[in-house]
Amino acid sequence: MEPGMIIAGGNCGENDCPTISCADNGMVDVQGYYPNGISAPVGETIARIPAQLIIDAAQVLVGESR
Repeated sequence: MEPGMIIAGGNCGENDCPTISCADNGMVDVQGYYPNGISAPVGETIARIPAQLIIDAAQVLVGESR
């Protein structure tokens, strides 16, 4: 899969978050909503996404959908 390819969710550039997309190193990038009242260590961030979005992305990664 190509880096930047959306594998689950919407296109966050069009106000359709959250989303999971492919990264270029065998990992995935997650973009979602920043939850209030939760802090992350320096250099990290937290994105809140629905659990179903993870399931959808996993199915794409193993070739079951999309």
